[in-house]
Amino acid sequence: MKTQVNIIAVVDVIGALSVKTLLDGNLCMVDDGAFDSTHQGTADLVTVVKPGQVVSWTALALDLQTPVEIKNISFMPASGHNGAAASGPATTPPGGAGAGAQGQTPQGQGTQGRPAHGQSAQGQEQEGDKLDLDVWTGVVPHWMTPGVPYRYRLELQMYEGSNSVMSIDSPALMCQ
Repeated sequence: MKTQVNIIAVVDVIGALSVKTLLDGNLCMVDDGAFDSTHQGTADLVTVVKPGQVVSWTALALDLQTPVEIKNISFMPASGHNGAAASGPATTPPGGAGAGAQGQTPQGQGTQGRPAHGQSAQGQEQEGDKLDLDVWTGVVPHWMTPGVPYRYRLELQMYEGSNSVMSIDSPALMCQ
């Protein structure tokens, strides 16, 4: 078994901003999991995982001049479970990722290799710098029920402006 599954969200940023939706072919999600994930290449990706596995999400823009980053990932209650929806950012303190009990939602944390939005570590604008890739990472908790898809909301930030944040609720993680 692979210890990590990578999920890539490829976004047609110009298309999404033009029609104000991630649907209609503006979002393509794929993973490199060792199991039979379903709906590869669509916004409805269901990634099959095992408890204890690390899951990493990355967003890539088709248009390399228009940045996209993951703003938030939050899990919704699984069907048939009475857990509350995650509120606020889907992040936990270091060392707490994936901890939970029956009825809770999986959680992870976002990380960056370098400061984003073209700023240096000193906060000064750097000419020609592009938005850095954010990688959101979490650990699949052991309490997830096999065969039950745990849907999550993927929020993406594209460039800036009033319509620059879009989300989709159709992808999911599912334990084998």
